[in-house]
Amino acid sequence: MIALVQLLIKYAFLESYGIQTSLSTLGILLLILATLSIAAAGNIINDIHDIETDRINKPDKLIVGTSISEKTAYNLFIALNVIGVGTGFYVSHLVGKSAFFSIFVIISVLLYVYASYLKRTFLIGNIVVSALVALSLIIVGIFELLPTITPQNQQLQLTFFEVIFSYAVFAFMINLLREITKDIEDIDGDYKAGMHTLPIVIGRERTSKILFVLSLAPLFLTTLYTINELYKELIAVIYFLLFIVGPLFYITIKTFSAKTKKDHHHISNILKLVMLFGMLSLLLYKYIF
Repeated sequence: MIALVQLLIKYAFLESYGIQTSLSTLGILLLILATLSIAAAGNIINDIHDIETDRINKPDKLIVGTSISEKTAYNLFIALNVIGVGTGFYVSHLVGKSAFFSIFVIISVLLYVYASYLKRTFLIGNIVVSALVALSLIIVGIFELLPTITPQNQQLQLTFFEVIFSYAVFAFMINLLREITKDIEDIDGDYKAGMHTLPIVIGRERTSKILFVLSLAPLFLTTLYTINELYKELIAVIYFLLFIVGPLFYITIKTFSAKTKKDHHHISNILKLVMLFGMLSLLLYKYIF
């Protein structure tokens, strides 16, 4: 999904308007490689630290310690980080902004800190990992638009950056809902592992109520966007109502009545679909605006 949305931002959004960008096809592919490598390394270190909780929460999906050894997993974690940060260093020099290299180092460090410590804390881990998901969109705007800003095109470049940032905010909200939903789903294993996630600290029922309230934010904002910005474009209105607003409304109702682990797993899957369809809406820009 990360690779897909980065390609959509580049080709379905920026290139379709003829906006001045920094990266060639090779450049965007290298940026995707760097992002995916660091994200994959983050997943691996997360699995390493989750061995005990995963034995309880999802024993059928346990990889580290069953399919591959912990030592092999650590080696893959190091190798993917080296690839990701190294490629990020090259792409930063490619656009003439060597300082951008620090973004990849910060992401890599934060993913390690998240897996080893932050995910055990009250809400901070959820916010950090959701911010990193949002950053996977913003990073395309940073590398494509910021290096090409001139006094003549500054307003135009920043306008397009603002659209990318809006999508990143949407991704942050949806991922935060999903992280909290997964915490409710995994409460048994997390409790035995000594974690202090939101449902463990305040209880499953109270967390479900907070989840219900939080789910109103993306529902309200996407409905507002559809009414105020898309009302003249029938195709866009239909798309947003069917694939984004509708499922968000369903999620809001479902979170209010969800009780079982199966219910929360279902909500998590629907949120993943909403994220996907939200990103795919970038394909509409070329035809309706």
